[in-house]
Amino acid sequence: MLSTRQRPLLRALLAAAKTADKLRPVATKYSSSSATTIASADKRPIKSMRESIFASLELQPYPRYTPVPEIPVLSAQQIHERWDGLFGKGEKDEESLVVVQGRIRSKREASKKLVFYDIEQEGGRHIIQAVVSQKRCNEQPASGISFSDSNRILLAGDLVRIAGFVGKTGLGETSVFATRNPELLAPCLHTIPTRSGLTDTQKRFRNRHLDLLVNPRARNALETRAHVLRYLRGFLDSRGFIEVETPVLSASVGGAAARPFTTHSVALGEETPLFLRIAPELYLKQLVVGGIDRVYELGKQFRNEGIDADHNPEFTTCEFYQAYATLEDLMQTTEQIIRGVCEKVTGSTAVQVQTDNNGGMLEIDFTAPFRRIHVTDTLYEQIPELPHDLDSADALPVILNILSQRGIAAPRPHTVPRLLDRLISHIIEPQCQQPTFLISHPAIMSPLSKETGDPRHTAARFELFVNGKELVNAYEELNDPNEQRRKFAAQARERNDQGDEEVPAPDAVFCDALEFGLPPTGGWGMGVDRVVALLAGVRHLRETVSFTLLKN
Repeated sequence: MLSTRQRPLLRALLAAAKTADKLRPVATKYSSSSATTIASADKRPIKSMRESIFASLELQPYPRYTPVPEIPVLSAQQIHERWDGLFGKGEKDEESLVVVQGRIRSKREASKKLVFYDIEQEGGRHIIQAVVSQKRCNEQPASGISFSDSNRILLAGDLVRIAGFVGKTGLGETSVFATRNPELLAPCLHTIPTRSGLTDTQKRFRNRHLDLLVNPRARNALETRAHVLRYLRGFLDSRGFIEVETPVLSASVGGAAARPFTTHSVALGEETPLFLRIAPELYLKQLVVGGIDRVYELGKQFRNEGIDADHNPEFTTCEFYQAYATLEDLMQTTEQIIRGVCEKVTGSTAVQVQTDNNGGMLEIDFTAPFRRIHVTDTLYEQIPELPHDLDSADALPVILNILSQRGIAAPRPHTVPRLLDRLISHIIEPQCQQPTFLISHPAIMSPLSKETGDPRHTAARFELFVNGKELVNAYEELNDPNEQRRKFAAQARERNDQGDEEVPAPDAVFCDALEFGLPPTGGWGMGVDRVVALLAGVRHLRETVSFTLLKN
């Protein structure tokens, strides 16, 4: 019990809390520092006042969670589904007690003896009204504090539990009518900017928990990601593929051209560099050599490169390898996967995407067959002066001159594969708004791929582009160990002579594994984050992950 001297203080603190509650909808001016969280920038006294009130009432604001005896916990969705159609206005079922719990979205005091709460669940997707009256709650008090105090300490954002029976108000809204005082499960000590919104990019992603509470689109992107991952696993599992995990940390790196993150192990010593993987490809193909004819991995890759709307240093891929599969098999599988995941997530085989910052929209149709563009043919049609022998020493200066004449910046270090990739990105990729397979790249661009047998040395490879962005890369895997060593050696010259740090060092262990026989194999890789962004209707990959890296 409170002493006579404590009661005036309590009344003042409760009055201050009530005033703060009224001020909550007002937008708060936070620090302009991009590295400051909203909580640390909030200088108002709400936190200290509330903590003082809890102490004065001897209330534990973070109690252990214990079930309410013999009363079932129902979600807001379950309550609406079960009772919405049963009652008329003002009718109640006082025999059916339920417990509802969640975050207070809003609080409305009709009088000192009657309070209405909107309780939200699933980030605001489902809401149920709770009607708390002193008359009903006095029948079964659940705590040592009074009806008045138990309601006055609650503010919007608090997590609560309310027990009562279901019925409808006089206006016909399905509600839980409390039979005991509301229970505080965890207080919210800062404003959730529900009305003012949270739109600043830095603030959103430095306060991701608030972003998810305030912006439904943020949650939708994460749910889309879950649907995509679930679909990919289901598709591959149903076709006899085995999911595996290969090393994320390794003493070698390969399977792609990218700069890796490097580190060291205390156990192995400073003299042994370790790398975060840039691709799982070489490990997965060794598993195929080992007799796992259909294998896949869904996992994180890490590339020490730039950050923009389409690239993130940490990203998720799905790679599968299928023995005795042709490039045509892989293209048909790709059409099935892309069409299927789109229909699963959106309910349609088409999706609307934003094409520019002015709100321009384009409908992407995933109906098969997808368009195909022969990369090598198109390059020579558009650039007749392109050297026919791309492996020759004379090819590099000629291609550099072609880029210069067309006003295209040449990426450094200057290598033929890099310059060809830049030409393709300017000449061909902009044509790929609708789903398009780019096939038959120059073989020099694909050191892990077989060749088609074309005299112009084209790779048995394709890329799938949608809305101008690469989603899938696939090829018939090179399985000749001697040819693989030759291509690795050519890459090593690019690394050593021209300083291309993105070219991985030759992997002798992988080449040795090929000597035991890799079946003719189709390899396939998808950028999961980009697919999620496309289906969720977001334009930046950071929207597709729970948390992302930000510059300080």
